[in-house]
Amino acid sequence: MPELPEVETVRQGLAQWVVGRRLTAVEVLHPRAVRRHAAGGRHFSDVLAGRTILGARRRGKYLWLPLDSGDAVIGHLGMSGQLLLQPPTAPDETHLRVRFRFADTGPELRFVDQRTFGGLSVSEGGADLPAEIAHIAHDPIDPEFSEAAFVAAVRRRHTEVKRALLDQTLLSGVGNIYADEALWRAKLHGARATDALTGPAALRLLGHVRDVLGEAIKEGGTSFDALYVNVNGESGYFDRALNVYGREGQPCRRCGAPIRREAFMNRSSFSCPRCQPRPRGTVRV
Repeated sequence: MPELPEVETVRQGLAQWVVGRRLTAVEVLHPRAVRRHAAGGRHFSDVLAGRTILGARRRGKYLWLPLDSGDAVIGHLGMSGQLLLQPPTAPDETHLRVRFRFADTGPELRFVDQRTFGGLSVSEGGADLPAEIAHIAHDPIDPEFSEAAFVAAVRRRHTEVKRALLDQTLLSGVGNIYADEALWRAKLHGARATDALTGPAALRLLGHVRDVLGEAIKEGGTSFDALYVNVNGESGYFDRALNVYGREGQPCRRCGAPIRREAFMNRSSFSCPRCQPRPRGTVRV
C-alpha cells in the first residue's frame, strides 16, 4: 500500500497540474470507486461539476482537493490506486474508474484502480480539513507535528515500537516499508517495548523516520511493481536505497549479517539480527 512518500509525490503532481482548474464533468465508471460517498455516484458527479480546485493537500495517506464551494474531494489510493494526468485523446486504461474533465484544454485527471481498494468521496464543508480524516494524526514532516507530544504518547503506550510507528493516531503516513527502514537506522528491533524507550531514544527514532521519509520523497517513493506511479505514470526509485525491506538473506549494509524476515501482523518485518537484536522475553510468531 502506498505510504507517505508515495502519496506526497502524487500530491505534488496534483498541485502542479490540477490546482486552479475548473471541472466541467466527472464520470464514474465503477461504483466501488465512490463507495465511501454515501449519496452515490450520480451525486458525486453532480456536486463536482462546475467547481474549481483550489489546492492539493494531504493528511497521512489521504489526499484532499479543496474546492471553491467549501467542499473537498477526498482520495485514498488503497493498494493499487493511481491518479493520472492524461490527454483527453489518450485511450482509456483497463482499470479506469473515475474521469475528471476540465474547462481548459489541458489533461484530464483519471482515477485508475486495479484492485478497487482505493476510493474517492466528497466531504461537505471539508475544504480546510475533511471531518472524515480529522482523527488521523499529523505526519512527522508536517510543520504542526509535535515532537514532545509524540514522545510522551509513545512512552505511555504499552506496545511494541513498530506497532506504534504504524498507529495512525500517533503519527500518520508511516507503513511497513518505512517503519522497517527507520528501525534499522535506529538499531532497534520492532518488538522493543515503547514504555522502555528513553525520551532521547524516541527522539532519535523520530529523526530516522523523518530522514527516511524525506529521502524517499526525493526519489518519488518506492515502486515494487507497476501499481504505484506518480501522476505522469512514472515509478519511484527509493527501492534502490532500501537497507532491509525486501532483502531477506542479503547482507546487512552495515555489518554484513544476512537480513532476516519475520512474520508481523499478517505481513513481514525485515531487520538485521546483529544490528537489531530481538529483545529478551519476546515471542517469535
